[in-house]
Amino acid sequence: MDYVLYEQKDAIGIITINREKALNALNSQVLDELNEAFDAVDLNTVRCLILTGAGEKSFVAGADIGEMSTLTKAEGESFGKKGNDVFRKIETFPIPVIAAINGFALGGGCEISMSCDIRICSENAMFGQPEVGLGITPGFGGTQRLARLVGAGMAKQLIYTARNIKADEAYRIGLVNDVIKATVDEAGNITVSAKDNLMAAAEKMAGTIAKNAPIAVRNCKKAINDGLEADMDKAIVIEEKLFGDCFETEDQKAGMGNFLKKKDDPTKVKVVDFKNC
Repeated sequence: MDYVLYEQKDAIGIITINREKALNALNSQVLDELNEAFDAVDLNTVRCLILTGAGEKSFVAGADIGEMSTLTKAEGESFGKKGNDVFRKIETFPIPVIAAINGFALGGGCEISMSCDIRICSENAMFGQPEVGLGITPGFGGTQRLARLVGAGMAKQLIYTARNIKADEAYRIGLVNDVIKATVDEAGNITVSAKDNLMAAAEKMAGTIAKNAPIAVRNCKKAINDGLEADMDKAIVIEEKLFGDCFETEDQKAGMGNFLKKKDDPTKVKVVDFKNC
């Protein structure tokens, strides 16, 4: 693939949008390659994914305006569907996806980050839905996911004004889970960049997730996602079924067996090697 890179580190997969000269803007080819990259993930060995962008300036600066500028109504709707199909695949992907956001996350960049389970960003990150300033609406789920994440009032304010916000404000309104800063020495010199610390933090979080029982983690993701789309009475039934689905698995037996050994004799506790079965 030309614009999407994939790397696997033990049980962690890292997908990098690599169109740095265009600030990782999303055109049709990038969307197709992202779709292929997620399809190619080996779910038997990978337990958590990190999605990020190449370079120092941008996670994803948005959808490709050059490509969009000449679209007809029908072509615009088709392009929106292409993006929505890919982002929905990310949102419903069986394993957790962490967005590691450095620099610009505007338009489609903000939207693709919102399709991920968890968002962490560097202190130089910038978020926004600037579409109304371009004569269009957010077309890759921005009108839907932003309202669900930060509330309808704040989402409408950000979308209607087309205002960009910095990392600290994104954290304050609940758009991101954490803001990662650069490491500086006593003289104020940067010794480790915010981006390097960001990727280290993302990999640490992904590693923590990967150590837990994979069937349980997957079922938790499905329970949360499906439950949010149902009323409470239906949502708890979804939870009950996915809770029950964990029983009689090797992971459940190993996890509970280890706990009981620890209770009887703390010296017998060990790190459980969950087998994904």
